[in-house]
Parts: sequence; C-alpha cells; structure tokens
Amino acid sequence: RTRRALRAAPLVGPALHFFEGILLHIERRLRENARGPDRHRTFTFRMPHKILVVDDEPWAMELISDYILRTPELELIYKTTSSIQALSVVQGGGVDVIFVDIQMPELTGIQLMEAIRNNCRIIITTAYTVYAIDGFEFDVVDYLLKPVTYDRFVTAIKKLLRIKENRQEDDTPQPDYILIKTENRIQKVKFSSIRYIEGLRDYIAFQTTTGKILTLENLKNMEAILPVDKFLRIHKSYIVSMDRIIAVSKGKVVIDNVRLPIGDTYKKTFMNRLGSL
Repeated sequence: RTRRALRAAPLVGPALHFFEGILLHIERRLRENARGPDRHRTFTFRMPHKILVVDDEPWAMELISDYILRTPELELIYKTTSSIQALSVVQGGGVDVIFVDIQMPELTGIQLMEAIRNNCRIIITTAYTVYAIDGFEFDVVDYLLKPVTYDRFVTAIKKLLRIKENRQEDDTPQPDYILIKTENRIQKVKFSSIRYIEGLRDYIAFQTTTGKILTLENLKNMEAILPVDKFLRIHKSYIVSMDRIIAVSKGKVVIDNVRLPIGDTYKKTFMNRLGSL
C-alpha cells in the first residue's frame, strides 16, 4: 500500500527512484526475515551499497537493475538512460557505485567517468572489448561484457566487496618484493621492476627494468606466489605486470616495445581483469 501511495504522489526523477529503492530494500529484508535464513544466499548482510545504473539501452538498464534488486548487499537508488541525469545524481552525493555504459548520446561513458571518477566506484557495462584498456585510467572495479549474466554480475560484486574489506583491514605494509633464487645467490626483486615473466621449460625468466633474471622454477608455482592484484597470466608461457601494460592490440599485450600473445585459454579472464586495477 505504501508503494502504491508513493507512486501516486507528485514525485519525479531522482526522488521517486530513491524512495522506491528504499521501499524495495525494506520489503526484501522483511521477506527474508519471514522465511528465515537461506543457506543458498551468495552474501552475508552488510549495509547496502547505493547503486546507480546508466545505459541508453532500456533492456540493458533494466537487466542490471533487476540483478541489483536480487542482491541483498545492493540498493538501487536511481536508473536512467540519460548520462546527463546520471552525472547530476552522482554529483549530488549518496552514490557508492555506478554501472555505466560506454556508447551513449549526450555524454559518452568515457566522458561521464572522467567527470565522476572521484565521486564513486565504477563498473563498466558494454558490448565492446575495445574499451577495456580505458578501465586502467579510471580504476574501475570491473568490466562487464553484454549480455551480462547474473553469475558474472555476482563476480563483479564480490570484487567490489573485497575492495571494501581490504580497505578496512589492518594497514600493516605488505612486502613489495619477491626473493628469487638464482644460480649462486638469493636476489630481491621489487614487484614494480618486473615487466613480465617468461616460461622457459625448467626455468623462468624475470624480465625486469634492469635486465633478465633466471631461476629454476615454473610459471604455475610463480602464479600462485605473485600478488593477484598486480600480475596476471595471459599465456601458457607468460605472466605480465598489469601496471606495465600500455596497450592491447590484435590479440597481444604491449609492454614497452614487446608484444606478448594472449592465449585463447586466458583471453576471457584477461579481458575481465583489464578494468579492475
């Protein structure tokens, strides 16, 4: 009855969507409490992230909005097909995360992200992989390719929650280096100096800013050791530093003047990770 009365009231634009979002969240929590704990729930309850969705394609906007309403940790406060309206709402405050399309009239997604980059977290939704490299510049949480499945959406939200949890953890500094055993010594190598790592049968070669370092190891073990937020395997023979990538072109990663192939097995994971650092 409350929701019907609200819809009948003379509210328009952001106010209507804001209050509808609050009521939807309350109703969802009441339903969950009524049926008791659900062992199949993906998340545990936290204060919900306030979400805005902008996409000039109504079906895509509604799909993401529906996913948000199905996810307890999220609260949909506004959805729109207008990037200008989205900019106004974000600048007004109260938005934690925006799902943004790239190819839109008025303001493109790139222009919108430029304007709001310090206001909220960003998750890109697009049908095109060519914009993935832009995710680096705007430090996006994730890069979702349309049509987005709910499972892929959940993966992005888990990444968002991990980012929040990591910021709340103890601020004890983590090591910024790795110790590598070479032929006659143990060498300290800073993560920031590693460009990429190449598998060479029984050895691997660390290609660094100061030269090549060989060690008797394999890429599988090294992949498990290196910090996942800094390095990613892109091929059976290569692990790359995400910070060192300057371009992605024709199925290859460009690091300085070197072009490294992206293996078919690793391509999907790589494209999903591009915008997350």
